[in-house]
Amino acid sequence: MHILIVEDDRSIAENLYEFLESRGHQCDYADSLAAAGLLLAGGSFDCAVFDRSLPDGDALSLARRLRAEGSSLPVLMLTARDTLEDKLAGFDAGADDYLVKPFALQEVEVRLTALVRRAAPRKDAGVWRQGPLEYDATSQELRLGGQALRLPPKALRLAALLLQQPNRVFSRRELEIAIWGHEQEASDNLRSVLHTLRRALGEGAGVEVVNIHGLGYKLVAR
Repeated sequence: MHILIVEDDRSIAENLYEFLESRGHQCDYADSLAAAGLLLAGGSFDCAVFDRSLPDGDALSLARRLRAEGSSLPVLMLTARDTLEDKLAGFDAGADDYLVKPFALQEVEVRLTALVRRAAPRKDAGVWRQGPLEYDATSQELRLGGQALRLPPKALRLAALLLQQPNRVFSRRELEIAIWGHEQEASDNLRSVLHTLRRALGEGAGVEVVNIHGLGYKLVAR
């Protein structure tokens, strides 16, 4: 499964990430509502784990937004709030399951597997295009002129985000949060991912990532 972990407690997030990855799943991590929103906009997930209390708000608002947009993404609320009222609020906001901390890592995996198995077909998947470049959110495949491009996960995530809103200028901060879930201390990290994507597109591809001085980056068709 491709799992989004939204949790601001780094130790809990790391434990979840390491366990689920060791079980063969692919994970992405966000420590705020803003970071989670960018990851959701730029990627295709099978399910998500939301902690409720985040630095910039309650994850219930994110669950409500997903349901309002028609997303059927399975959401497991993983939180220390254990009253009946809290649980009812979680389900009312659109959560599919609710697990109270502390928890067993194995139970998290079992619950997520069950949610994905029961999930309806995805409504938020699609194909995004700019010139000869396209990204299929269902298969998570990037194609140039109909030919699949092999890219590492971070470069693929960057391409998906740029393609979803072509011609929009994304700031360095927005791209870093979408790729890593948080800002990077060194700007070279983003430059490296941009270089990988540009090298894959090659010269004369009809589409390229351009740097808008002082503002950020955007994808344009030539």
